Amino acid sequence: MTAAPERARALAQPDLHLEQAYWRIGITSIGGIDEAGRGAWAGPVAAGVVVLPPDAALAAALHGVRDSKQMTPIQRSFWAVKIKAAAAGWGIGMASHQEIDALGIVPATRLAARRALEMLAGLPEILLLDWLFLPEVPLPQTALIKGDGRVLSIACASVLAKTSRDARLVELDTLYPGYGFAVHKGYGTQAHQAALRLHGPCPIHRMSFKPLMQFH
Repeated sequence: MTAAPERARALAQPDLHLEQAYWRIGITSIGGIDEAGRGAWAGPVAAGVVVLPPDAALAAALHGVRDSKQMTPIQRSFWAVKIKAAAAGWGIGMASHQEIDALGIVPATRLAARRALEMLAGLPEILLLDWLFLPEVPLPQTALIKGDGRVLSIACASVLAKTSRDARLVELDTLYPGYGFAVHKGYGTQAHQAALRLHGPCPIHRMSFKPLMQFH
C-alpha cells in the first residue's frame, strides 16, 4: 500500500518527527530512501537506504546531516561515516548508464533503490522516500516532497547515495580522462559541455538524455 506524497513543510534541517510518529505506534524498522545522480549526463544513478534505530537522541548525534546537496564534500564524507556507525542498517545500490538508457531514468532509479534494499539483512516495515514510490516493493510507502530536507532517515540516505556515487565518478575519471568527471560528477556543467564538444561522448554517457542525442 502506498500513500500520496506529503506536502512540504519548511524545516531548518531534517528531524525525526515522522520516524518518531511510527515508533510510538510500534513500527521501529523504517527505511529512509533517496537517490543521487538522476539528472547527471553520465555515470550511474545511485540510491541509499538507511534504517535508524528507534532512539530520539539521534537527532542530536546526527545534527549536521541534511539534504546532501546542501553539504560540502568534506561534510558529506564526515557524516557518511557517522551515519553508517549509527544506523541499524544501511545499503547502497546503483543502476548503470546502460540500464538508464535501456529502462529510462525513473525505472533505473527504482532499480537502484531495490538493490540498496537488497543489501539490508531484512526488509524494513515501512519506507519513507523522497518523491519516488517503488511499486515493485511490497511494503507500505510514504513519499514526501523534499523529503531529504525534512526527514532524517531520508537525509542520511541522501548522503550515502551521494558519497558513494561521487566516489564512483572519481574512479571513472581515471578511466575516461579529459571530461572532468571527478569534478562535476557527470552533471551538465559548462566544463562538461565543453569537453563533449571537444571529445564527443565517452562510453559512460547516457545517450538517451536529450543533450547527448545530437551525438547519435
